[in-house]
Parts: sequence; structure tokens; C-alpha cells
Amino acid sequence: MAWQQTEPIMNQKIQFAFRAKSSANFSELCREYGISTKTGYKWKARFEAKGPEGLKEESRRPKSSPEALSEEVVCRLVRIKESHRHWGARKLQAIYQRSWGAAPSESSIKRVLERCGLVEKRRKQRAATPSGRLTTDVRVSAPNDLWSVDFKGWWREGSGRSNPLTVRDAHSRYILELRHLDKGDTTSVRACFERLFQRHGLPKVIRSDNGPPFASSQALLGLSALSAWWITLGIGLDRSRPGCPQDNGAHERMHLDLKREVQALATERVERSAAERQAHFETWRHEFNHERPHESLGMKCPAQVYEDSPRSYKADEQIILGYEGMEVRKVQRMGYIKYDKERYQLSTALRGWDVGLKAVSRERVEVYFGSLCIGYLDLPSHAFKAVLETKKPGEEGMKATTDRVGSGEPLRSAPPHSEARQTQHDPNPQAA
Repeated sequence: MAWQQTEPIMNQKIQFAFRAKSSANFSELCREYGISTKTGYKWKARFEAKGPEGLKEESRRPKSSPEALSEEVVCRLVRIKESHRHWGARKLQAIYQRSWGAAPSESSIKRVLERCGLVEKRRKQRAATPSGRLTTDVRVSAPNDLWSVDFKGWWREGSGRSNPLTVRDAHSRYILELRHLDKGDTTSVRACFERLFQRHGLPKVIRSDNGPPFASSQALLGLSALSAWWITLGIGLDRSRPGCPQDNGAHERMHLDLKREVQALATERVERSAAERQAHFETWRHEFNHERPHESLGMKCPAQVYEDSPRSYKADEQIILGYEGMEVRKVQRMGYIKYDKERYQLSTALRGWDVGLKAVSRERVEVYFGSLCIGYLDLPSHAFKAVLETKKPGEEGMKATTDRVGSGEPLRSAPPHSEARQTQHDPNPQAA
């Protein structure tokens, strides 16, 4: 006999329990009612213990939940999320603990956010194909090992536009600069970096993309006036591959936060002055550096990890470019040098700076800019040929990895810098 759908289930359970007392074949009785023997024994035991009351359905919900949160706790979490709507459960947990002590588990906070509809879905980004770049091998293990720089990109604010310059320390995640610029030219960006160098000292390496003013696709080794200046200060260059923002992924992730939390406010079409825009940037930068916990830092804030560089910068000091044992030539305004009464065109990005010349044969003279070998003078043809330096694995310093080479012949590494100072008659060369 199958279950009779017209009869109340409770009546069938009672009927089964009475028959089970005298049934000779319990398994057959269970099959008749369409239940398992396990369920049959459970009903029989409950009926014998409590009578018909024992056969009533019981809620499967636990009697108590150790993860149950009070209304007060939930309200606190919601308030934190509303103030920082793009922060995740782990950051909210750290903020809660900072303010009220013991915090709910990360999973409990996630459930609260989901129930309240406060969880945002993220888009997956496709990886781009690799290409060449000018790189410096550096292990980021301390503040100022590597700074990354980029422009966020233009967005509208009322009738105006903003394209903030962002500079970030890779180790501490500390945002060194978030600056509204009317123009992203060499002069404006260099002024920003001069202030940063004076305030925080010099980094070992600066990572950028291949766009102006950080690089020039038409110039020798992609050097721009700005990146050439960095080299003269003893700073290595590390460029991302063209079309590969994931090479500077951590910086781009910070830009995403900036877009969601600051740029979104620009849609209000409110007229703001440059000073007002900068004030908004500084407010967000302070929160990012001093309040926002970071998982990669053990939930510390960047300001708790960052410290200034021991490599100081003084604008009035002579810039050191050591070319010990080499002939020194100044790059002229049009980007050329003279050697043995002949002109050799290098790059206007190097104008005003000294380069070192090292004769390696009767027909060939290697050209160095700082520690970077940028090519050689081919004396028989009276031409400069750019040859990208190749380095062995593990060898320190800048190296160029790209398909755009001159002769393709590897050059030796540059000799160590001398401590002697080379006089620079034009300490602030400009781009062509």
C-alpha cells in the first residue's frame, strides 16, 4: 500500500506505528508505506516514547547557533560597509576589531553582507599576450625597492576633467602621490617627483607603462626626458609590456578602488575647482594609507609599514654620472654628440646629459648612459647603432628585452659607476 495522498500524513504515521507493534515482517511493512527501514524504526521508537506527539515533524534548524549575530553587531557591520561599500569582509573584520574588540568570523560577515544585498560581483579580465620591455631585476622586500607610477585616466567632473597622477610604493602599498594635473606633461610630472624625492628620498626602481611622459615609443630604448632624468639619479627603470596592464597589476587594482570610491562621485555634475578635487584625493589617500587594512600586510595599514628611503635627494647637488676610464661627451640640443670630428645622432631625450664612450676596437666605440649601454658608434659608417644590452640570468641592473634591436650583438655590462661627479651644464633638460 502506497501513501494515500488524501489522508493526513500524521494519521498515516500513527497507523504505521500501531501496525509495527505486531508486524511479523517489518521490512515489508516499511515498503508498503513507502519509507526506509531507518525511518520506520525512528517512527516506532518515537511513538513508543512519546505517543502520537513524538511523530510530529521537528524543525531541522539547530537549537542554537554559535555564529548567530546580535542585531547590534549586524548594524555595526552594515554601517561600516555603507561607509566603505567597496571593502570586503576581511577589511570590515579588521575595522570592527579595531573599534569594538572581538569581531565576527569572516564567513559570518560575508553572510550578513549577502543577506543585506551588499556584495558586489567582480568581472574577470583576460590576460594579454606578452611583448618586449625595458626591465630591472629587483626583489621587493622593503619600502622604496620599487615605486610604480601611472595616470588613472581622464574622467569628467562637472564641466571639467581630471587625470590624476598616482605613485605607489610596491612593498608597503603606500600611496605616495595622488595628484590632479591639468596637463600630464614632462614638466608637471617631474615637479611632482622632485617633491616626492625631497620628501621621501629616492627609490631603487620605478615601474611605469610605455606611454608619455614616462617613455617614448619613437626614442632610443624608449627613453623620455623624464626617464633619462631618473637614470641620472641612479634609479632603475622597469617598464610593463605594451598592452599588458597585469605587469603592474597591484597598481591597477588600486586604480579600481580609486574609480569606485572617488570617480563615482564625479558623476554628480558638481562644479569643483582644482583645489577641491585635490582635497577629495587627499582625503581618500589618507584613508587608504592610514585606515584601510591590507591582507598582504597582515591587515596592517600601509602607513604602518612604509618608511622613507635612506637615499636622500637634494635638488641643488650635482648629478653623478660615473664614467671612469671613458671619454665623456655632452649630448647636444638636437640629440647628437661629436666624436673624432663626426656627428652621431643619439636621442633628444638625452640632450644636456653626459654619455660615456668606451673604445672596444678600431671600428667600434660603446656608448653608455649611466650604467646602461645604449649602443655603439660604428666608425667606418659614421653612424650610431642602438644595440640593446643583454645580461646573463641573475645579473643585476637594467636590461632591455625586446625584438627591436640594432645588430643583435650582445654588449658587455657597463663598468661600475665612479664616485667622481660629472658637471652638467643643463641640469633640467626638456623633451624635444
